[in-house]
Formats: sequence, structure tokens, C-alpha cells
Amino acid sequence: MSDRENLQAMIVFARVVETLSFTEAAKLLDLSKSAVSKEIAALEVRLGAKLLERTTRKIAVTEVGMTWYHYCARILSEVKSADLFIRQYHEEPTGSLRVVAPVTFGCQCIVPVLNQFVASNLHVSVDLDLTDRPVNLVEDNVDIAIVIRRELPEHPHFKPLRDISWGLYAAPDYLARFSPIEKPEDLPRHDFILFRGPAHTLALPFRRDKQKRNIEVRSRFRANNSTALVNSAIAQTGIAYLPDYIAQEAVKAGKLTRVLASWEMDLYKSYILYKQESYTSPRVRLFIETLQKALWQEGKRNK
Repeated sequence: MSDRENLQAMIVFARVVETLSFTEAAKLLDLSKSAVSKEIAALEVRLGAKLLERTTRKIAVTEVGMTWYHYCARILSEVKSADLFIRQYHEEPTGSLRVVAPVTFGCQCIVPVLNQFVASNLHVSVDLDLTDRPVNLVEDNVDIAIVIRRELPEHPHFKPLRDISWGLYAAPDYLARFSPIEKPEDLPRHDFILFRGPAHTLALPFRRDKQKRNIEVRSRFRANNSTALVNSAIAQTGIAYLPDYIAQEAVKAGKLTRVLASWEMDLYKSYILYKQESYTSPRVRLFIETLQKALWQEGKRNK
């Protein structure tokens, strides 16, 4: 029995079981009653099993027939889902897109993409929540969450966005006041500008080839805002430890320069989380594709 014969027979058999009528099944399938009867008879011959008990007054489904029907119903449900997915894929994105992203990364990397997305999709509105608190997509009624992690997210549905590397940055005039920094061990004599944490000291990781260093430094200025850290570094308060994307604009303007650029430091990854659904709505699917492409290209340019 070919797969094509099987699928056609499953459709016919399922409609007969659901209506318990050859006549009603024929109407639903736009077939003649005799065509439905012949299909069921041929199916029973191929399977070597009695699926229906037929009398002049009613139709009864046998035990084996009911079990086989459940298989048919599941397969036909998947066919419907596949057809729905394709229709949704080609539909124009509409509705409200609810997005949550970390404050700094969201402002600098996500908002520019959202602006372009809104301009290109007139029937989509965006509700953006910039926050550094943990987010639950279901409880918070969110379509998409952007997260930054060292490890893979525990959420079952995610896609990678871009790597986030860290580095040391200082104002050229600040560096000119001291002897050159040639190796990680030269750093402890300097003042550091760090993201606010539970301690004033931090062990900075350095990697180059097979070499590894962990250099403990002390900060005199800490803040939970990247703009404040960048401005403090530009004001020559000390050396700032920052994600590279945060310092890019100041580096291009000549206000900051990378320190020990030949050494690699911390590396995080950004991900996009989305809800578990049998299909992804056009607005969500399209924004995921748009964001992945934009951040991949940005990461490639900055390498």
C-alpha cells in the first residue's frame, strides 16, 4: 500500500467515523457516496481488518477501526498544522509585538532594529520593555525576550544573536600620563571604572594563545549605567571595563582607546527567546529573522 493511497484513505475513513454516515462524509469530501464506500472497502482489504460494521440503518466503528482512527486523526491534525504554518508564513505581519530586552543592550542594539522593523511593517505595533530583571514569557505576556548569558538559555525555544566581548578602555590623555601598559601585570597600579557589583575588587580574565591571566584590580568609580562608565573613562577617571559594543562610538570618535587589545577577555552571548507554539506568528517570525540578520552583520563589521 502506497503512502499516497494511505493518506487519501485516512481522510475518507476519518470523515466517515466522525459523521457515522457515508452520505455526510461524501458531502464533506465532495465525493459520491459510492466512491466513499469503495474507498473504505478497498482500505479494509489492504489492511486485512474490519474497520466498520455496516447495516442498512447505521454504521458502527470496530475496536481496531477506532484505534486506527486515532492514528488517522493525529496525522490529519499535523497536515492541518502544516497548512496553517504555510498560510501564516505568507501572511502580512500584523498586531502588537511585545519585546523585553536588557536596558543597555536594548537601547544600543535592539532599538535601532525595532525602528527599522516598525517602519517596514505598517500594521505592526511594538511594546518594548527595557529591564534587567528576569522575565517569564508566559507570566509577563511577552512575545520575545532578549537575554545575555555565558551558557545556553534554559528556555526550550531560543535562537542565537551575537557574541558580546569585553575589553579595557581609557582616554588617550589618561594613558599618556603613565608609562605604557604592555602586559596585564601592569594594570594594578591604575584606577578602574567598573559596573557596580558586591565588591570593589575584580579579577580581570585575560587569554592569549595558551596563556591565561587573572589580574585583580580595584575600582574607585562604580555605576550600574554604561553611559556613566563611558563618560567617566572619557573624563580620565581611570580604565573602564566594558562590553566592546558600548565603547565603539567613543573609540571611533578618538575619545577612548582599547588597552591590551591583543588579549581576549570575557565573552558573553545574546539570545532571543520566544514562546512555544505550534506555529510562530508572522510578526514574531519576521522580527526574529530581522534581528538575527542585523546583529550578525553588526558583529561581523566590528570584528
